[in-house]
Amino acid sequence: MDQNKLLFPAQGFPAQGRSKDEVLAAMQSARQDDVHWREGKAFSLVFAAGDQVSELLKEAYTMFFSENGLNPMAFPSLRKFEAEVVAMCIDLLGGDDQAAGNMTTGGTESLLMTVLTAREWARANRPEIRFPEMVLPATAHPAFDKAAHYFGVKAVRVPVRADFRADVEACRAAITSQTVLMVGSAPSYPQGVIDPIAELAQIAQERKLLFHVDACVGGMMLPFVRRLGYPVPEFDLRVPGVTSISADLHKYGYSAKGSSVILYRTHELRRHQFFVTTDWSGGIYPSPTMAGTRPGGPIAASWAILNYLGEEGYMKIAETVMKTTTSLRQGVTVIRGLKVLSTPEMSVFAIASDELNVYEIADEMTLRGWHMDRQQFPPCLHMTVNYGHAGSVDAFLQDLAAAAAEVRRPSLRKMGNALLLNLAKTVVRLLPKETVSKLTASASSALGDTASGGAQRSAAMYGMIGTLPNRGDLHEVVLDLIDSMTRIPETPADTEGKSA
Repeated sequence: MDQNKLLFPAQGFPAQGRSKDEVLAAMQSARQDDVHWREGKAFSLVFAAGDQVSELLKEAYTMFFSENGLNPMAFPSLRKFEAEVVAMCIDLLGGDDQAAGNMTTGGTESLLMTVLTAREWARANRPEIRFPEMVLPATAHPAFDKAAHYFGVKAVRVPVRADFRADVEACRAAITSQTVLMVGSAPSYPQGVIDPIAELAQIAQERKLLFHVDACVGGMMLPFVRRLGYPVPEFDLRVPGVTSISADLHKYGYSAKGSSVILYRTHELRRHQFFVTTDWSGGIYPSPTMAGTRPGGPIAASWAILNYLGEEGYMKIAETVMKTTTSLRQGVTVIRGLKVLSTPEMSVFAIASDELNVYEIADEMTLRGWHMDRQQFPPCLHMTVNYGHAGSVDAFLQDLAAAAAEVRRPSLRKMGNALLLNLAKTVVRLLPKETVSKLTASASSALGDTASGGAQRSAAMYGMIGTLPNRGDLHEVVLDLIDSMTRIPETPADTEGKSA
């Protein structure tokens, strides 16, 4: 579907306004090719808890659509909502009356705040540290690398065990005199397993380091999973040595995007997160998190959903999600050639294969309308199961079995992909590194077109990416992709002008 024909021209500011009906019709047309998450066909990105929850969120959000949390003195309602949301999350995640926190726009901002706080804490308490570092498992979220890039804190990534959980002794060995922070996930996003939080936190406590638990995925799910009787190791502020924890409300809290919390064991530690300037001519400017303007909608919606569902409501949802997850995992393992990696504790897992190309399986699932994230190291497909998937289990497993069977059949296309991949591996092995980099740069455009939706099949692209010996080359390819995806689309007139 040609999006340029569906939407109004994007070249230049519109000279005249359009009617409400025209604008909304164009927006509805634009979304026709979006993944059908309402049918339970997206296993990441969207969390749905039913129409009643959706209606509540919309009403609460729009009630505070224009309010701005930048100045809590102007909007004491938002101050009340945020304080009470934080208090409810502290209670859920094992904090006491000494704990403190703030709402953020999502997990990335929560993790950014974690690393900034660690850096500022070290400046105040460990002034001998000049080049701060943080130790984290290889599976920890890339937002930590983003924080490292932004704040000048070196990310020291440590290989994980065979079960994809953090290697405690390897993390211990990675600590240096410059380390200020250690990290564990509950669970990690790629395979859905919980790191050994208690053991890691004990090391941090012994070495007088900060320790953060990234529970952005699991923070609003694991407490209820444990209460349902599933085995869940201790992971939150109850664990000695854990100094902070993050949890996304817009994931398993089923709140509106973007809603997350960052919680600290003490008020004193949280103070290192704040920014204040007192010398601006516009007045004193304090900011508790990254954002200046803080939309009131997500804050209000989070307060509304926590009070609307309560423990009883979240327990019912968690029970449905875990039963759905069990059915999916069992269904995956009976499909010839497929397996679930490791032993995940909750509703996040990864599908892999020792004999089939999982990227080709993902392509087949895409053709059938499903959205599944492709992962690497090892190649696998991501599954985050939520309440919205309860009604799509049978359809998914039927399509997955059909996709696996299709991939197992020989075809000219798959033979061509295999030959291309083998050729790429040979080229990479034989040619000088500089030549491979030049070839990668010339292929960047084609790879970008495939990744950005130019084709429904991307198995060849993911296979090619895995052959690149220099990850810096891949870095440039991705930068090109981001650039191409955010450019103003060309109109037919522009194309005609170029060809003329």
